[in-house]
Amino acid sequence: MTSNISSVADARHGVPTPTRCTVDAFTRTLHALLALSFVGAYVTAESEIFRWVHVSLGYTLGGLLLARVVWGVLGPRHARLSALWGKLRGLGNWFQGLRAGQASWSQAQNLYMAVSVALLLLAIAPLVVSGYVTYQEWTGDWMEEVHEFFGNFMLMAVLAHIGGVLALSLLRRRNLATPMLTGRVPGVGPDLVKRNHAVLAAVLLTAVLSFWVWQWQSGPPLQTSGGPDGSHSVSGKAQSEEDDD
Repeated sequence: MTSNISSVADARHGVPTPTRCTVDAFTRTLHALLALSFVGAYVTAESEIFRWVHVSLGYTLGGLLLARVVWGVLGPRHARLSALWGKLRGLGNWFQGLRAGQASWSQAQNLYMAVSVALLLLAIAPLVVSGYVTYQEWTGDWMEEVHEFFGNFMLMAVLAHIGGVLALSLLRRRNLATPMLTGRVPGVGPDLVKRNHAVLAAVLLTAVLSFWVWQWQSGPPLQTSGGPDGSHSVSGKAQSEEDDD
């Protein structure tokens, strides 16, 4: 309460509000690229014209998952998968407390966010693998249904995660999305993250953008041409695949 009052007073006098670094640049960049890749892939899932975009974003999701696993093993303590697992281990104790009528509400909030993050990460691998198998046409239509299932499952996990952030932001009266956008939160004290890892973030962003450019240049041309009846036909890889069918 005191820190909030002092922050308001500082703002009135034009004094910059003190902040602390809580999320490094690499983690924020990885988070943003994962979100962008999934949204783009989901939006283009039903389009033959943008199928190469959908496939490229699927590959990107797979690569970002590998980067997240490596970062979760070799990265700083706050980003490690062991930290996420440590939070999930509290599920058993929380359910025991729930049965005894002594469940912690604050712990439930943290567990909800940890579960939503875990579901998101677990959904990526089967989503990408099923999409790759479908694209290569190694199986029948049933794999396409599997891919669609995991796509919708991940969408639900994403919405649950966003909903949790919004709800907790209202309950705690502070924007919980800010740390993942700016890396900092208002407050006095030492930075919780000692190194920002801006160079690694730049390397990751450059690698992803370079991959997208390479995919764009090496991919098949996808063009539409209008027919006399006002219909459109697709040329390029999409058309060749239709001809093969």
